[in-house]
Amino acid sequence: MDGVTDRNEAKDLQSLTAQLLDVAKQAGADAADAIAIDGTSLSIDVRGGALEQAERAEGTDIGLRVLIGQRSAVVSASDVKPETLRAMAERAVAMAREAPEDPYAGLADPSQLAQDWDLAALELADPAADPAPDALQRDALEAEAAALAVDGITQVQASSASYGAQRVHLAASNGFSGGYARTSRSTSCVAIAGSGLGMERDYDGDSRTFQSDLRSPAEIGQSAAERALERLNPRKPKTGAYPVLFDERISASLIGHLVSAANGAAVARGGSWLRDALGEPVLPDALSLIEDPHRARVSGSRPFDAEGLPTQRRALIKDGVLQGWTLDLANARKLGMAPTGNAARGPSSGPSPTVWNLALTQGEKTRAQLIAEMGRGLLVTSMIGATINPNTGDYSRGAAGWWIENGELAYPVSGVTIAGNLRQMLRSLVPANDARPWLSRVVPSLLVEGLTLAGE
Repeated sequence: MDGVTDRNEAKDLQSLTAQLLDVAKQAGADAADAIAIDGTSLSIDVRGGALEQAERAEGTDIGLRVLIGQRSAVVSASDVKPETLRAMAERAVAMAREAPEDPYAGLADPSQLAQDWDLAALELADPAADPAPDALQRDALEAEAAALAVDGITQVQASSASYGAQRVHLAASNGFSGGYARTSRSTSCVAIAGSGLGMERDYDGDSRTFQSDLRSPAEIGQSAAERALERLNPRKPKTGAYPVLFDERISASLIGHLVSAANGAAVARGGSWLRDALGEPVLPDALSLIEDPHRARVSGSRPFDAEGLPTQRRALIKDGVLQGWTLDLANARKLGMAPTGNAARGPSSGPSPTVWNLALTQGEKTRAQLIAEMGRGLLVTSMIGATINPNTGDYSRGAAGWWIENGELAYPVSGVTIAGNLRQMLRSLVPANDARPWLSRVVPSLLVEGLTLAGE
């Protein structure tokens, strides 16, 4: 995207959202907000050294939310002709008049709106030229070739490279209008080792905002192959209670369960195991969980949320203590609290709360040091399925990884189930120091004591 084109396209989206607000007002809406998303995506899959699939998608999606008093409705379309905009507005107003009243619905007060944000500092869009399809195909082929070059790899299930560019603009009748562009570039590879019933697979991949930051395809393919080979000939450990180390590749899932329980929508409807935990310790005293939506070149960054409120750096958990909920306007009103600038929405839905970039305090020890100190237990490198009770925090998941004996990796493990309670698990976390700083969720490997393993 060159600068002139980007500015012109942004202007077009701004004009489009302004038109949506105008037709909504003409149709009888008391208030309205609109979103326009223009995007291009290109994905290349190869197999056996040849192109298997190429997909390209382009289009513009628009969404309109109207309010009639305390009633609201949302409509969306992918057609931007004037007659479509008018029909959308008329349909939305008619729907809103029949909708039930919601005492918490409404736009932000103008005094709450974001102002003077610095898009350049966020570096959300790569100024480099879009990659050509043959460049993506070369990357996918290189990753596949690197995986197949590793002795013991029988096939590559999938090797892919993709690119996406998106422009977003939001506008509302309270005076807010703002937009930004975003890019993404990724490469991935899934390798298979062994044959028949003894086949094992694993993957590696990387996704970045800037193409120049992406790891090399050869590194990704080789890593996927080595991980698949490590999983060959797995066993099951004896059933019992053991320490479990969640590898950095999957440790963010534990923090994800915590974040979901601290979501204002879950708390407001009483469906969270953290609903009575505000101001209480939920992590070890030395750990904090920080949200920062202003990190440069990170997918979760943004200058404002879907309701036009400014995003902000905040501590969800400070020194182990839960500081607050993740809130959009409606759920903040339900709970009698201030919104946190965490509303997200798409063209076909209204706002709902979500978190942006997260970082958990890292520990002082390496993963290897934690393994040595465990003595006997399980290193989890992949998980399947999940049974999480949202009201109690009871936790059960299938897992695979490595059995640890005498502080060393002993043999691969598969087909075990890990069970515990999230409230107790999270309070006992011991973090390593191996988190990848460029991810949206920067979470190191996490050691949890005394989980129940169902094996042999």
